[in-house]
Amino acid sequence: MESIVSELEGTLLKDPDLFSYFMLIAFEASGLLRFAFLLLLWPLIRVFDILGMRDTGLKLMIFVATVGVPESEIQAVARAVLPKFLMDDMNIEAWKVFSSYEKRVVVTKMPRIMAERFVKEHLRADDVVGCELLVNRFGYATGFVKEPNFAKVFMHEKPSLGLGRSLSGSSFLSLCKEQMHPPFISGQKQHHDELIRPLPVIFHDGRLVKRPTAFTALLIILWIPIGIILAIIRISIGIILPMWAKPYVAPLFGGSIVVKGIPPLPASGRNDGVLFVCTHRTLMDPVVLSTVLRRKIPAVTYSISRFSEIISPIPTVRLTRIREVDANRIKMELSKGDLVVCPEGTTCREPFLLRFSALFAELTDRIVPVAMNYRVGFFHATTARGWKGLDPIFFFMNPRPVYEVTFLNQLPVEATCSAGKSPHDVANYVQRILAATLGFECTNFTRKDKYRVLAGNDGNVSYISILDQIKMVVRTFKPFLN
Repeated sequence: MESIVSELEGTLLKDPDLFSYFMLIAFEASGLLRFAFLLLLWPLIRVFDILGMRDTGLKLMIFVATVGVPESEIQAVARAVLPKFLMDDMNIEAWKVFSSYEKRVVVTKMPRIMAERFVKEHLRADDVVGCELLVNRFGYATGFVKEPNFAKVFMHEKPSLGLGRSLSGSSFLSLCKEQMHPPFISGQKQHHDELIRPLPVIFHDGRLVKRPTAFTALLIILWIPIGIILAIIRISIGIILPMWAKPYVAPLFGGSIVVKGIPPLPASGRNDGVLFVCTHRTLMDPVVLSTVLRRKIPAVTYSISRFSEIISPIPTVRLTRIREVDANRIKMELSKGDLVVCPEGTTCREPFLLRFSALFAELTDRIVPVAMNYRVGFFHATTARGWKGLDPIFFFMNPRPVYEVTFLNQLPVEATCSAGKSPHDVANYVQRILAATLGFECTNFTRKDKYRVLAGNDGNVSYISILDQIKMVVRTFKPFLN
């Protein structure tokens, strides 16, 4: 069996600098104070690099980012946050060479716990070699690591090929039969008939939109006090102003809504209301839709926080996930007027649509699909791990949040259940046309699949207790509350 061993950073990843990934661990697993402290040490880390003391700088980053952090928190960030940023930095040419071998091993300078999930599940590697993060008997990281023994790992058989930078100091290269250094030649003979594909990152978590390099992290820290004030102003205006006035005022505070298509007129007479079927990008989808329509449209919700419900400028209809009960509630609301539903059941940040629940198709034939999308600069507006009550605050903390709303034509009768279509066929059709409008891909993943991926095989997202969530919130905002 022909085997390959590849360096991760600087080879499979374009960027050899690991600083931003430790910044992610610091922010997502601990809070803003540790994030800021690690950033303060960046000049010292760079000095170590210049002096040829890269291992010293690496150990300093590992210590500051992880000491005192529960191992479970580091695992959670490595599972739900890091893969997205690692995938965005992947070197496709190195990947093509790497994936053409039968047995694949990755060597990394970061602790194995940080890279293992991404390497095995997304790069389809058989094994990952990295230093072991030492943990005390209480489950907290000590900040120290145990170095791997490359000779012991590869003692039984020498790898056929080693990929790595010639100046990286990676000792594993000398153990390989052949070596290849960048730039890589992807057109070499393939060992498999068909090149396997990296598993895309569909579900990910965390608050930060961009990988926090030193410059980006500095911008984030400087912006947060301004962002908090701006969020308070934006939310207050959203609560106070009537719907018709918001489109005129929003641009004054940096917000922007791009509208495409022609929205339907309000329900009138004895007809039931229109059911707006939206893609689910953030919790703000129904609010933005109501802003565009300049009238309050009630929204069906499952799991938004009570705080979000309190500050919501539109009525919310909380469902139970009991099919018969929810169907009756939706029918009752439609009898009163228009209604918004997001049949994915949860948000998805990447250009994919989750499987649509077919319940909406059973309840009405007046279906108007609406493609929702958004762009933000610093912070994501939804999270599976943290306190959901902060979701609207983080959304409005962005310098210039932009929403795109595209109204499609109301479904013709022949495309609804009235023409004999099954609810699942109608739901799948709506999913397909919305995905085509946005340039997204349809999937069969559901809400349960999302939380199973983010929280582990048991699908339990309650691995952070309410007390831990409160502590994390306090750690994040404490510097600006004093």
